[in-house]
Amino acid sequence: MSDAPEKSSPVRGDPSWVAPALRREEKTRNVGKTPVFFGPPLAILTDGQKNTMEISGKLNRTAERYLDILKHHGLPLTEPERRCLAHICHIGFMSPLEIRELPDEVRLTAFECEGLDKAALAQKLDAARFADLVAAVESLGF
Repeated sequence: MSDAPEKSSPVRGDPSWVAPALRREEKTRNVGKTPVFFGPPLAILTDGQKNTMEISGKLNRTAERYLDILKHHGLPLTEPERRCLAHICHIGFMSPLEIRELPDEVRLTAFECEGLDKAALAQKLDAARFADLVAAVESLGF
């Protein structure tokens, strides 16, 4: 037995205590103040708010809701359909208007691959809600 006192870990109430993150949703990243460019969408979202905690809360609530939308929306796509959309999305940033125009882009693209039915994909995209189109684009990494 050692005579050295046991080293105790911080407990709730201690400023150095950090709650254990059990699930992805519970994980947090505390980096202090992080510089973020507020382009037009973020400027509109936080218009009139000056308190950084209010702005931070608004951004985190919006991000949480967006992640939940992505979790509950999307389209069942075959691998050839995914490849076609990835080809179209490789232009880079996809604005909301460009996402809405995906059915037309599918009809106009010269992209071809085995198993791709562009007419059926365009019809599937035409019938989809905007949230489903956004989730599909996000699932492709764009």
